[in-house]
Amino acid sequence: MTDKASARVNRETIDVRTALKRGIGELRNANVPSYTLAAELLLLHVLGRDRAWLYAHPEEVLPGLDAHRFLSLILRRASGEPTQYITGKQEFWGFEFEVTPDVLIPRPETEHVIEVALDRLALREIRAGRKPTLAGDGLEIVDVGTGSGCIAVALAKELPGARVVGTDISEAALAVARRNAARNGFADRIAFLNSSLLGGAGVECELVVSNPPYIGRKEKETLMREVRDHEPELALYGGEEGYEFYAGLIAQASETLKPGGLLVLELGHDSLPAVQPLLDLPHWTNVGVTKDLAGIDRVIAAEKA
Repeated sequence: MTDKASARVNRETIDVRTALKRGIGELRNANVPSYTLAAELLLLHVLGRDRAWLYAHPEEVLPGLDAHRFLSLILRRASGEPTQYITGKQEFWGFEFEVTPDVLIPRPETEHVIEVALDRLALREIRAGRKPTLAGDGLEIVDVGTGSGCIAVALAKELPGARVVGTDISEAALAVARRNAARNGFADRIAFLNSSLLGGAGVECELVVSNPPYIGRKEKETLMREVRDHEPELALYGGEEGYEFYAGLIAQASETLKPGGLLVLELGHDSLPAVQPLLDLPHWTNVGVTKDLAGIDRVIAAEKA
């Protein structure tokens, strides 16, 4: 939003329809992806309303302060700042998570990690001749590189009998994860530890999950500006090639997992050729790869023999 446009808003009455139209136009001109959705979310954030209200009250006049605030947020989004960091929230697995620039923004494809973990746990129970109740009674789970805590919270919800540990090398990220566990009612079920990989988790576990850094630094200039300029580098880059993080994680998981324990990892868009050979060892079995809705190899899972 230009200074001239912002000043004009301060002098005139603006209704919901006009504000939204103006915001969409500014974001479209700035080549912001999904500009209509972004403008809607920012206006909803300012007004504290839902989408149904927004389109049922197009002629509702906005208070001057709200109009100015909305157009200020539009300016931030037009400059490349992600909508989720502006609003401070993102939905994942049916929960609302706080997000700050200290953590990656949870993405829908990461939900495949939870789906695969739950499916593999159920299959393990069936193979053992037990009914797959999926209560998770007695399970010890470690989420490596927990970030916002979204995977840890989702698994705590789906496996109410399990104990979950989330590790991260970033204390700032862990502070966000702890708040997310508390706001969603799982503070007593999830322990968060400042640790690199699995070091310091202090448990033998049945499940290790991770959405690790998997972007190569050599790809930095090809990333969208929203990612490159705003999301935390510590959580983005897995090394020059992008897949270097996996070797240490898989090696530590082989020592930490109990026999029959499961390892479930999110993959980068082209990391499978480098990662799969790391699991082609005698102490790993039942290796499987799951594609996301775009047909990209998204999750690799294996069982400790």
